[in-house]
Amino acid sequence: MNNAKSRTFKWIANVGMGIICFIALFPVLILLLSSFRPSSELMRSGISLTFDWSKLNIDNYLYIFTQADGYWQWYINSLIISVITIVLSLFFSSMVGYALAVYDFKGKNLFFGFVVFILMVPFEILMLPLFQMMITSGLVNTYAGVVLPMIVAPIAVFFFRQYALGLPLQLMDAARIDGSTEYGIFFKIMLPLMTPSLGAMAILQGLGSWNNFLWPLIVLRSNDMFTLPIGLATLLTPYGNNYDVLIAGSVMTVIPIIILFIFFQRYFVAGLTVGGVKG
Repeated sequence: MNNAKSRTFKWIANVGMGIICFIALFPVLILLLSSFRPSSELMRSGISLTFDWSKLNIDNYLYIFTQADGYWQWYINSLIISVITIVLSLFFSSMVGYALAVYDFKGKNLFFGFVVFILMVPFEILMLPLFQMMITSGLVNTYAGVVLPMIVAPIAVFFFRQYALGLPLQLMDAARIDGSTEYGIFFKIMLPLMTPSLGAMAILQGLGSWNNFLWPLIVLRSNDMFTLPIGLATLLTPYGNNYDVLIAGSVMTVIPIIILFIFFQRYFVAGLTVGGVKG
């Protein structure tokens, strides 16, 4: 009887999750199908649920690969900014979070309080002083101007601290007895144990950086420095709408995120458990 109830519950759960997944993926499916529609039809009727299937073609993608030079520059800019942001954010945020978790020093709780406080402050409030800093530093319209404010994200510091609280501290004592330095303990022993948290945060930071629109819009000035979200937004103007590049280009922007998730997916769930190992 219990087995029958268990199978019924599992079946209902699977059906429910299938329906939720379909609802979530339905807009993506419509966007994908619309990317194969002729640009003239997109201009006339926009994205809709009803269209002539016989008119589907790959002309929009051919246009992107052969004529849309600006699109690929935006793509490269987004890739460079996202990769740099992920690498630097994981490096510095993990060090800060680790230090807040395993070391005792004067002002530790106060510092962590500032991290939590900044988490509660909307980014829109910080934009003006950050932009003034970029102007003073001469970093407007540069990759550094986009990346630097994001490399020590409060959410990442908080996340790594919570994960590091569950690390076995006995390993640190054993490494010190063997003569290892504090940097050696972190990079050779503790950081490998934090791999699940690094994988989870790489996905979250990569997704945030790839889709970031507001801050790059403020810092970047020239068309050849635009990221994908900004560049695609410029295709919609009062003087004309390039739906052929916009729709097909939007579909292709999903590819790096899918690759990133596939690469780190085995760490994602484990990383979100935060501190599964107790010393």
